Amino acid sequence: MELNTLLDKANKVYLDNFPNEVCFERAIFFSWGCNIGDCAYCYMSTQPKDKPLKMSRRSFASLFAETILAKNLGWNIGFISGGTGVFSDEEMGFMLKTISQIVGKVWLNIGSLSKEQITMFKPYIKGIVGSIETVNPELHDKVCPSKPIKPYEEMFQEAQKQNLSCAMTFIVGLGEKKEDFPLLEQFIKKYNITKIHVYGLNPQKGTPYENSSPPTKEDQAWWIANLRLNFPKLDIECGIWEDRLDYIPTLLRAGSNSISKFKATKLFGTKIAKEFERQAKLTGRKFNGTLITLQDIGWDKEIGILEVDEDMKSEIKIKLDQYLLNMNKNITKIK
Repeated sequence: MELNTLLDKANKVYLDNFPNEVCFERAIFFSWGCNIGDCAYCYMSTQPKDKPLKMSRRSFASLFAETILAKNLGWNIGFISGGTGVFSDEEMGFMLKTISQIVGKVWLNIGSLSKEQITMFKPYIKGIVGSIETVNPELHDKVCPSKPIKPYEEMFQEAQKQNLSCAMTFIVGLGEKKEDFPLLEQFIKKYNITKIHVYGLNPQKGTPYENSSPPTKEDQAWWIANLRLNFPKLDIECGIWEDRLDYIPTLLRAGSNSISKFKATKLFGTKIAKEFERQAKLTGRKFNGTLITLQDIGWDKEIGILEVDEDMKSEIKIKLDQYLLNMNKNITKIK
């Protein structure tokens, strides 16, 4: 099917099943280290192997402050994620409990979880995300040598037994071919995947993909459009970076529900953020939330309702004030 025809069909299916809206989704990462550390596309694989994992993790206060920001700026939380082995299960439980007090139940993406872990985190999560990346078996073995698919499949099966939703990530540009689409289709059906994050490869220095080219907007849109046509009610998130803002209209026309990967806190209020919103609105969709406007909504009150001790509340306030200061500086610069 010719691409423009494909996109038109996909856009119609989207509008038949969802409001004519779009939002930004923020993935909240709690670390930049991982005990797997050899996925061929991943920044974490370039980190020193002798660096203690605990040195790569963020403070709870920073995570909670970011979540408060996301809630009040109208961003959806794509998922909570980070490297495996960084926090203990008890620490993860505390983190998820507090985050759920701010925004409600969230998606969790922290590797393949055991039955016991799923049961422990269940009160605070709406579903489990599997970082599958590619469903081509040979390509997956090459790209993620220490992250086999089978444990994720077992995790999805257990999640369904516990009445949790299942989601997955998929990266366009790793080497997957269009002929592999039936494999992806079968995987989604088999594990009742209700949400998929479709990213475009972002080549990282020091990885095997360092000199690779990211996929074109047409390539990324082809996968999204075919997903939309085959799964009309699937929640599809498209991931783009600030150097690919011109992809947004095409990826939305292909049937994406939301957009992620943009450095929303760092670039908040900048000309780049304004362009992000402009590109999203070119499709005629309403943009929910904001990447450019800050309002005083009583931030201290947001912190005060949390069920954490006073020391933690003080730390959260410090982190939140730092975020707001930097975001306001960006806004001031372009006035």
